[in-house]
Amino acid sequence: MSAFKRKRGKGLPVGKKAKKVKTAIDGGKPPAEKQEEKKDEISIPPPVSMGKWTNKERVLIFSSRGIDFRTRHLMQDLRSIMPHSKADTKMDRKDKLYVINEVCEIKNCNKCLFFEAKKKQDLYMWISNSPNGPSAKFLVQNIHTLAELKMTGNCLKGSRPLLSFDPAFDKQPHYALLKELFIQTFSTPRYHPKSQPFVDHVLTFTIADNRIWFRNYQIIEEDAALVEIGPRFVLNLIKMFQGSFGGPTLYENTFFKSPNMHRRELRVAAAARVREKQMVREATKTKKAILKPEIITDVTDKVFDTPAPEKPVTILTEPPEPGEKKKKKRQKPFQRDRKKTGRR
Repeated sequence: MSAFKRKRGKGLPVGKKAKKVKTAIDGGKPPAEKQEEKKDEISIPPPVSMGKWTNKERVLIFSSRGIDFRTRHLMQDLRSIMPHSKADTKMDRKDKLYVINEVCEIKNCNKCLFFEAKKKQDLYMWISNSPNGPSAKFLVQNIHTLAELKMTGNCLKGSRPLLSFDPAFDKQPHYALLKELFIQTFSTPRYHPKSQPFVDHVLTFTIADNRIWFRNYQIIEEDAALVEIGPRFVLNLIKMFQGSFGGPTLYENTFFKSPNMHRRELRVAAAARVREKQMVREATKTKKAILKPEIITDVTDKVFDTPAPEKPVTILTEPPEPGEKKKKKRQKPFQRDRKKTGRR
């Protein structure tokens, strides 16, 4: 970062103009010869800032209501990485996004990182240059915080980072605009009161799979050996706007797929797999029914069956005599006792 002050909404350095000193090499020339004098002019660079905090970039980091614990820890990690950041209370869901510009003005911040939670499972991040713009909206994915990663690296709190960008940021205009936004937001201003005059970690922004991958590494040795510290997350660009939290659309990502659509596609794919299994089962059943052979009865199975002898049929032509009575069954002694006790 240069020691010059930057205008709000622009990345142009503003400082003292370089002085021009005229020197006469050939022993003095008449004032009419101005063209030759311009060749002999020597420009002296402007004076270096003597420990003065001139680039007063301040970043407001806060969120809406309904965020989970992982988002809260991510905001705390970003605040620890960025000593020029400020915090604020959570914003109500009913408030409009343009209210954030007033909050930034109250907090005296010209950059903002706003985390917006929806359905308690989707996280969106706004990065904006308040109040004039531009701004960008991202879907945050694959969040891993400092406490979750448990990396071995460690760096000084408040130290200034080196920003490393993928060469793809210079190939397309919307990535070039994002690069300038990231530079002005994540880089610690020189001579900031809360910063340390050391450079011991690197923030990398890499483009892969139409997404921006954020990583934080510590410089542990003089040969530039790196160890990841964290946090880490992935930004999926949705839209870029000309104004702050709104305005005309500068760029819209055609590869972006909303989380609702992604979840719906997963459900449809699961239902299609179940339906395919059912169709396979029915097809196997019909195939077995068609290929099942017909069982024909064997004639020789009844060769060894011997029929039972037939009993002669007796037909009574005369009624029985009246004197003949049926024999009574002989009762057992314990049955007699029961009958006697029942009578009593």
